[in-house]
Amino acid sequence: MRDLDLQTLRLFAAVCEHRSIARAAEQEAIVGSAISKRIAQLEDTLGTQLLVRKRRGVVPTPAGETLQEHARAMLASVGQIERDMAAYANGTRGHVRMLVTASVMAESLADDVAAFLQDPAHRDIQVSLEERVSPDVVQGIRDGSASIGICWDAADLTGLESRAYRTDHLAVVAHAQHPVAQRQSVRFADVLEYDFVSMPALSAVQVMLARAAAVEGKMLAHRVLVSNFDAALRVVRANLAISVVPREVALPFAQTAPIRVIPLSDPWARRRFAICYRGARMLAPAAQLLVHHLARLGPPG
Repeated sequence: MRDLDLQTLRLFAAVCEHRSIARAAEQEAIVGSAISKRIAQLEDTLGTQLLVRKRRGVVPTPAGETLQEHARAMLASVGQIERDMAAYANGTRGHVRMLVTASVMAESLADDVAAFLQDPAHRDIQVSLEERVSPDVVQGIRDGSASIGICWDAADLTGLESRAYRTDHLAVVAHAQHPVAQRQSVRFADVLEYDFVSMPALSAVQVMLARAAAVEGKMLAHRVLVSNFDAALRVVRANLAISVVPREVALPFAQTAPIRVIPLSDPWARRRFAICYRGARMLAPAAQLLVHHLARLGPPG
């Protein structure tokens, strides 16, 4: 059997509804003879009579009634497809998957995404977030594992498009009784003699600190290894070691704990984050809206 023509089914359903080819033609803005020709071709394709012509109109045969039911179901499905696709085209529906670093997750991203989703225009958009280290964020975007990534802009973003997001500033966090706690700011080289709470080796912060220590001809003294900033701050609160974390993460914790946040004066301590993706044209409408929203929150210029 040849493929059924959707437009012919639409016209056939209209004829069955009105019991008249003339009234169906008027509704569909087409001449009656064209509808008659299409229905004759449809009957030929299906090998059965679909309509019985009477003096005042037409009546569907049993086969025609069955086809009418199928046609209604098909047309309803097509209508739903059209509405769904129009929603995607307008950016009002979609699922956006993001890969982000621990720093981004621990700072402002959750609030930024929540603000995006609270917009009534985005009520049918879903956003999922997965935490990864910077190299895995970039690789995941290249592989197509997610639509959008956010990581330190010093990562190798070759082959990806990017836009600026927010910035942060690394700081030394120490217990209030620690020797460095009274400093207003400090160079990283001046705290290398102390024990550190460290993050996983591939995390952006840890890579940066290892490089900075190597420049000074030293190595970090890892006393405690943890997997996240919250755990690092708890170790500092216990006065077991100092740590280097984003100031934006540490300050809220310091409001209720006996710790001090001392900004690092090194130029590399101020970090910029980048939103990365394979290409603007490859982003779904919902992802494009989210990128635009997040990029507006970045530094001016």
